Amino acid sequence: MNLLGVVFGLASAASWGAGDFSGGLASKRANVYAVVMLSQWAGLVLLAGLALLFAEPVPPVADMGWAAGAGLAGGLALAALYRGLAVGRMGVVAPISAVVSAAVPVLFGLYTEGLPGADQLLGFAFAFIAVWLVSRSDSLDQARGQALVLALLAGLGFGLFLIVIDRLSSTAVLWPLVTARAASIFLISLTAVLLRQTALPAPRHLPLILVVGLFDAGGNALYALAARAGRLDVAAVLSSLYPAATVLLARFILQERLTRPQWIGVAAALLAVVLIAV
Repeated sequence: MNLLGVVFGLASAASWGAGDFSGGLASKRANVYAVVMLSQWAGLVLLAGLALLFAEPVPPVADMGWAAGAGLAGGLALAALYRGLAVGRMGVVAPISAVVSAAVPVLFGLYTEGLPGADQLLGFAFAFIAVWLVSRSDSLDQARGQALVLALLAGLGFGLFLIVIDRLSSTAVLWPLVTARAASIFLISLTAVLLRQTALPAPRHLPLILVVGLFDAGGNALYALAARAGRLDVAAVLSSLYPAATVLLARFILQERLTRPQWIGVAAALLAVVLIAV
């Protein structure tokens, strides 16, 4: 196994997990649409700079079109995820969204390529167990129910992102991500205007939002490096462990407490992600 690919894959998971935690924290303090839009701008600048630095060739127009479609799905998924992380428990929302995002491409493959392997079927079983355990509560209030729905929507959006981005050729990595960011910014901006959610965050919140964008884009870049340095499937499995970082940060920084069944559910969700992604 290529050690460099493993290091990049784990770094990608840590970066995405920290980005999700920061995004949920920022969305508790500012308009979620502003958080997504401004963080996506930060990520776009970083990814475009890396593409220019590495002199990556511009991909075909068809690839850019698929990338834009992926960006539309990813942008809405981020908005749902950050809102879910803001109103619910991060230790619940992050694993559930990860399970769904891993399951959606597998279900799509079931339709296009047939029945998945035994590992993936076992992963589905763990996923259902995880959803049931983490959503258990003595009093399932409206906010917690809303967070669960948002987590499912976020996972669906991220799953669609993975399906669409898979249609790209292997000629470039960074420029398609730049295109996806641009499409995401356009959609989120338009949605914010239509819903009259255009309030800008206070200046004191901008550094945290900038961190969100850098972690998110950094996770994408590290994932691309992991896939190139080692096996693609290994990179996918390792990077899919990003909810672990979100859960740990929520536990130690926000002192977020989960019940024992919910902790078991979180563990089941992480195991389900690994089995489904294999």
